Amino acid sequence: MKRVSLLITSLALLGLATVSFGQQISREELIFLTPEWKGERFPDGRPKVPDAILKRMKLVTHEEAWATMKGENYKYQYAGGWQTINPDSVLVGRALTATFMPGRPDVQRVTDKKGHEKDGRVKSQNSWPIDMLVKGDVYVVDQFDMHEDGPTIGDNLGNSIYAKTGNGIVYEGAVRDIAGLKEIGGFTSYFRSYHPSHHLNNADGELNTTLVGINRPTRIGKVMVMPGDIVLGRDGGVSFIPPHLAEKVVKTSEIVRLRDMFGHQRLREQKYTPGQIDTRWSDVIEKDFSQWLNAHLSELPVPKEQIQEYLKTRTW
Repeated sequence: MKRVSLLITSLALLGLATVSFGQQISREELIFLTPEWKGERFPDGRPKVPDAILKRMKLVTHEEAWATMKGENYKYQYAGGWQTINPDSVLVGRALTATFMPGRPDVQRVTDKKGHEKDGRVKSQNSWPIDMLVKGDVYVVDQFDMHEDGPTIGDNLGNSIYAKTGNGIVYEGAVRDIAGLKEIGGFTSYFRSYHPSHHLNNADGELNTTLVGINRPTRIGKVMVMPGDIVLGRDGGVSFIPPHLAEKVVKTSEIVRLRDMFGHQRLREQKYTPGQIDTRWSDVIEKDFSQWLNAHLSELPVPKEQIQEYLKTRTW
């Protein structure tokens, strides 16, 4: 009986802890779920990949990111099939996540009550995660692909998001006010559909969606997205890069980019054959590549410091 009583007490305490966290994950829980990240974090525990890595990430392709992540056994980090705003631009930033579910009045009421009374939130739930955004974030939302009566983001919230982050959104659902969103310069965004309606969140009236998670693990397409993941949106698709792999993805991309530049130049010069460049390079070509890097340090689209760091690892 004593063991049963202890079990019941433990479960009750666990339930109270869950309630106290509400929609937003606790710092301790978020750190627990992102153990591979050893760098700086935001006050709420979200991994904070350095701005310098974000800047270099803008030149990374999905193929390069995918290959690096797959090599680390992260197989489900890419989502495609989007509609886009500013499709020729690149979206890079740290994910701040939100998860909505189909509206349920009882959950909506207690969520509103807690938000209004405990946290002092007086706005509708769809604005709560947006209030938390900071520069360099990307708002990543799972709204279960809801279409009609689903849009929570139009040009008003879009302007607020852009003012706070300098970025756009990745939105598993519909947006509205598409003409107004397109007028926001730099609001590079990925979303599933457009509909002129808007969502309603009145627990005692019309209710379409209920916010169930802020900065918790969420799902976009077939990807589990964690708060602090690096969002790479380009060429119609979005990759979500775990923070502890961001630097490796960038460095691998830069080496691939440099090797491609060198290989293409040598092919144009007809110094090597396509067969020699397309296979594992010989020691002669590797030595030539190292010499080429040294000779073009200031001309290449990779920071000089990164090239010099790479050359230190070579014996040529």
